[in-house]
Amino acid sequence: MWRRTYLLLLVIRVYFALSPSYLHPDENFQGPEVFAGRIFSYPSQLPWEFTSEKPIRSVFPLWPTYDVPMTLLKGFYTESGTLNPPPHLVYYVLRGGMFLLSFVLEDWAVYELVPLPRHRRATVVLVASSYVTWTYQTHTFSNSLETLLVAWGLVLIQRIIENKRRSSLFACAVLSLIAVMGVFNRITFPAFLLVPGLRLLPHFWRKPYSFLSFTGFGLFFFCIAVLVDTTFYNPSASLWDALHAPVITPLNNLLYNTDESNLALHGLHPRYHHFLVNLPQLLGPAYVAIILSVWKLAAIPSWLKNMRAASAISATVLLSIFPHQEPRFLIPCVPLLLSCLRVRKSRLFLATWVVFNAALGFLMGVYHQGGVVPAQLAMPSIVSKSVHETGPIISDDDFQRSVTVLWWKTYSPPLWLLGENTTTLLDIETRDLMGISGPEMSSELEKMVPQCPHDDSSDASRPYIFVVAPKSATFLDRYTTPLSHESGLALRELWTWRNHINLDDLDFGTDGIFLTLRRVIGRRGLSVWAARRTDCV
Repeated sequence: MWRRTYLLLLVIRVYFALSPSYLHPDENFQGPEVFAGRIFSYPSQLPWEFTSEKPIRSVFPLWPTYDVPMTLLKGFYTESGTLNPPPHLVYYVLRGGMFLLSFVLEDWAVYELVPLPRHRRATVVLVASSYVTWTYQTHTFSNSLETLLVAWGLVLIQRIIENKRRSSLFACAVLSLIAVMGVFNRITFPAFLLVPGLRLLPHFWRKPYSFLSFTGFGLFFFCIAVLVDTTFYNPSASLWDALHAPVITPLNNLLYNTDESNLALHGLHPRYHHFLVNLPQLLGPAYVAIILSVWKLAAIPSWLKNMRAASAISATVLLSIFPHQEPRFLIPCVPLLLSCLRVRKSRLFLATWVVFNAALGFLMGVYHQGGVVPAQLAMPSIVSKSVHETGPIISDDDFQRSVTVLWWKTYSPPLWLLGENTTTLLDIETRDLMGISGPEMSSELEKMVPQCPHDDSSDASRPYIFVVAPKSATFLDRYTTPLSHESGLALRELWTWRNHINLDDLDFGTDGIFLTLRRVIGRRGLSVWAARRTDCV
């Protein structure tokens, strides 16, 4: 029975891995966007983390995750006579790679971390049935990579401790690699291994060669990571320059995040936010079951005293020190805490667990900003078709059409998904307007949509303006209805993706719960409109 359940959950995980939801801009801009412009001739824009005077993001752990598969894919297409693969193929290859990493490494680590054979199968199924495994772990997040590194760090610590007869030199060397990759991937990584790592001290005392292996290889991998980052940010730097002016991104990251004024730019939360909001959001009924099991017993349950629980709880406490707290920061806690949970056959828990993960799975894995990626992938063809239909009949060699696409009330669109510009006749500029107000959006349209030309030549060179926004943005109704002719501007709908919900568009305080849900869910979808003057003939 458990095998069939696990295979069904595996199919579900594949479905969500290939569903183009968009959970957070970091999943694109701190990963694929960094390398797509370097490896392919795709447009790309590095985020501020990579362009500041003291960059805070490392490319050392990103290299095997994104650079290697992209380079292999480019090599395959080069051998077949094509310059670059299409961006949608690159996108799904990367998502498929994250699925494989989750399926193989996460499930394997969970299976090995659970000591009792009778609990292993149930634990693996429980972790595989979590919407966090379906969604966050199959997206290109640094947090998803951190989950795998934390899990395997705990596996290696457990192997080293249990092997009392040998020094485990190789395991210590691999653990040092995981530690360096984890720190350079996210500075939150040490919080997960700090308390479990204390159990290594007696082993290092008895087996000093283990300590030498761990520290020696750790120093070696640290130097490699610093060298990789230094050459990435200073391509012309020599080895001598790298020694005298190294770029140590984890140190820059730590200094940045310990300054509360910097964190205020990203949003501040109360210290209890992780425990009272983020963990319940990630674990749902499982979190309630954990709290009740502790509450009912006079002493702490034995399964909460193991290394996995110690890692998750101590990390949550340490991360609560920082006032900026997001749910994805605690993704490594999910498999660790679920592997500790011992739930007897309870129909109530099973029902609530299935409903919770199905609801959150479809919301986060299918609908959450689900139209941004498909819209950006389809944008060149949408724009090309619209310009061809409305443009003047002139030789293609006469001019280059200027196109501006305004994105409103969505996450930042990844530029690399536009792909290679195979024609010089379309110069597509992407402008991210984020969440500006309706009147500001109206002002932008009035300013950018050109006035009616007086002759064909001026019409040929006029810029084309397109708007991408969720259908729940009711402010745009004034431009999409017949009454729009009175305003002088009109939006003509060209393309729509229905599986799109913008949670940032929720406004319960103004519209109330019912009207807000009816607007955001009832009018779900992301559309592309062509903007034009209504008084043009």
